[in-house]
Amino acid sequence: MAVPHHSQETSYLLPPDPEDWEKQGIPDFVYGQEDLVGKEIQWPRDSPSAVDTVPLSRFDSALRSAWRQRLELGLFRYRLEDLQTQILPGSVGFVAQLNIERGIQRRRPQNIRSVRQEFDPEQFNFNKIRPGEVLFRMQREPKGPATPKQEDDVLVVINVSPLEWGHVLLVPAPASGLPQRLMPGVLRVGLEAVLLSLHPGFRVGFNSLGGLASVNHLHLHCYYLAHPLPVEGAPSTPLDPKGCIHLLQTLPAPGFLFYTSGPGPALEALISRVCRATDYLSDHEIAHNLFVTRGAPPGPTSSTSDLSGIRVILWARKSSFGIKESGAFNVALCELAGHLPVKTSQDFSSLTEAAAVALIQDCLLPETQAGEVRAALVALMAQEEP
Repeated sequence: MAVPHHSQETSYLLPPDPEDWEKQGIPDFVYGQEDLVGKEIQWPRDSPSAVDTVPLSRFDSALRSAWRQRLELGLFRYRLEDLQTQILPGSVGFVAQLNIERGIQRRRPQNIRSVRQEFDPEQFNFNKIRPGEVLFRMQREPKGPATPKQEDDVLVVINVSPLEWGHVLLVPAPASGLPQRLMPGVLRVGLEAVLLSLHPGFRVGFNSLGGLASVNHLHLHCYYLAHPLPVEGAPSTPLDPKGCIHLLQTLPAPGFLFYTSGPGPALEALISRVCRATDYLSDHEIAHNLFVTRGAPPGPTSSTSDLSGIRVILWARKSSFGIKESGAFNVALCELAGHLPVKTSQDFSSLTEAAAVALIQDCLLPETQAGEVRAALVALMAQEEP
């Protein structure tokens, strides 16, 4: 049962009686082109940590109020408090956070054997969550015949083992049983979610199977982090004459950078390029991680204070199959971007930049294979129609 979405006064809060949660149905968060903010987002000049004083968009208010209510209702595996945070000394600018409870309480990851593994309805999936865990449904307002069709029912669901404040999942068409393979419709909603937020630290990401996705049911991660990250302004070089794909430099994990200045045809072109790249990686059994953030245009010199567009960074990496939990942190979408959720107090107090770099680089493809992937993705971009 869906809640009519024509009302501007939609409530995203649950009724007091848990027995009424399922009866209430899923409210729609309806948005249009005018809600997408491409520019004029920046970190507070005096202190990035003061970002929580910036105005909230309608999307931020809906997500944060509904998420906070679920936290108060005890729907998470643990109560997330303010996380102890440090910027590791060094040139990278890693943001390390101590999150002991996530290391202990999160659901045991599924045993993944292939990047292309099919969906298994017997395993945990997002059709098995409690009604109260769904915050709302993303609903794009049609505007003219050119509006692209997105997957139906992209649900915003709490991550019951949150990395940070506001950590949610975007789950498209859960009843369809889609495996964890990136699709254009859900990527579009993820990009639009970043554009709907006025918070410069609202990020979106994707882990493939073999890239530490713990559930084989299509989903993106979204969360707030009140700190700039290295990937926002890292310099890059173009890999093709048209500038469709760039290589990020000066990072422990070189990544492929796709960029758009905001909503419109350029956004659709970016979605097509990214999904062609991830399709290639999946078809060739190459695990990958993806991170979406506001950031600077590609170029040899950039700054984390320039958030004039959207950066999508894609990493091809070694596959990690089986259930592995070792090291100060696991290497997935946020760690590759420079956000390190650390599992123990001892590791948090002793972690150095050199140790973090070593952990991350241990997950990268061998140089020869990385070169082959780079050449293949550049060739894919060359096939794009002018």
